[in-house]
Amino acid sequence: MVNFPQVIPNPELMVRYTGVLDLDGLYRVIVQWLKARRYWFHETTYKHKVPSPFGAEEQIRFRAERKCSEYYKHDITIMFHIWDQVPVEIIEEGKKQKLIKAKVEIVIQSTCTLDYQNKFGKTPLMRMLRTFFQNYIIREKIENIWGDELYYRTIKLQAVIKDFINMHTKSHEYENYMGDTG
Repeated sequence: MVNFPQVIPNPELMVRYTGVLDLDGLYRVIVQWLKARRYWFHETTYKHKVPSPFGAEEQIRFRAERKCSEYYKHDITIMFHIWDQVPVEIIEEGKKQKLIKAKVEIVIQSTCTLDYQNKFGKTPLMRMLRTFFQNYIIREKIENIWGDELYYRTIKLQAVIKDFINMHTKSHEYENYMGDTG
């Protein structure tokens, strides 16, 4: 009998990029992608360090949460670390754009949280019922569906980010998995 943890983490995904980047556009794309999939989104951390001779440094953390049912939810955390950030202006199609030239590291973490309302954790009897429920009634869903669904969505988010900053091919291995095309 397996005793499932209440929080099941997925492997971290990372994007590293050095070059010119439209950071505001990247924020917009990420937020639109999350909202289209019914995630509640908020920015939890924003740190801006005093610029050095090489440029400014920022650390930004986004958190997205989706309550999939009354029993489990998905959490996605996106952490940006931007350093050597220097503003630049480019002319694209006759229009001036303000972008940044920087080194960027984006880390995407995702977790599937079981019994997030803690309905089954208040008494020893309820904890035994939770163990029974998870091991015998919904075990296959936990192992094969809920965590995998979140992991493949996280891979898709990484692909969207890579596509926006032009460092990705036209498709990836899980592109149309579970009908998630956008």
